[in-house]
Amino acid sequence: MNPGKKPGTMDRKNHRTISVAVAMLAVAVLAAGCAGTPAPDGNNTPAPPSEGAVTLPEPRTEGDVSVEEALSARRSVRVYAEVPLTLDDAGQVLWAAQGVTDDRGYRTAPSAGGLYPLEVYLVAGSVMDLEPGVYHYRPGEHLLVQVDAGDRRAALQAAAVNQTSVADAPATVVIAAVPERTTAKYGERGMRYVSMEAGHAAENVYLQAEAIDLATVVIGAFDEDGVREVLALPENTTPLYLMPVGRPVPGDN
Repeated sequence: MNPGKKPGTMDRKNHRTISVAVAMLAVAVLAAGCAGTPAPDGNNTPAPPSEGAVTLPEPRTEGDVSVEEALSARRSVRVYAEVPLTLDDAGQVLWAAQGVTDDRGYRTAPSAGGLYPLEVYLVAGSVMDLEPGVYHYRPGEHLLVQVDAGDRRAALQAAAVNQTSVADAPATVVIAAVPERTTAKYGERGMRYVSMEAGHAAENVYLQAEAIDLATVVIGAFDEDGVREVLALPENTTPLYLMPVGRPVPGDN
């Protein structure tokens, strides 16, 4: 200790050094908060064993339909042709909803703070090369993990106040969320951000469906507890949207 200084004091040089370090740390923290840190994939679901997963075909990033054409043609469609989806169809739609598009984990839909509260499920009944069942989509690996076996479309229709498009479609994409991932940072306003994000993902599904000659409709009228039961959702996960997906009936839309 320097005998010429009072106890508990420091020289100006050391004080400036600490002040600069604190300021730099504050800037780094602020930057991280603004940019957001991609959430680990499937926060509420442990990594599956390889034999329990279905690897999806590599998603396409180029197509024959422009964004403008897809926007112009997009409609809500509730009647579908009796034609199964391909596994490629299913994977492409799921990728559009929440696929990873960057080495840093960023996805097809924007997320407040990069917190990614959305969890996407597929209730499959007639998808080629995929057993009927309920599946959880894991964006990081672009694969499906089976949650429940068997065709659950009729049960999901019952939970969706008997809307027939849910059971008639070959499969239904369910957009759910773990709100705490966002509200932990943004408080009550975080729920608005979660709802906005679900809307972003749903529009992506609409446009992707249109671009690959599929059709869909967003359904928000359903019994929440009933959907939770069909999907065996964790307690912290809330269903937000049901989106039946199928081939449009030629000349019917």
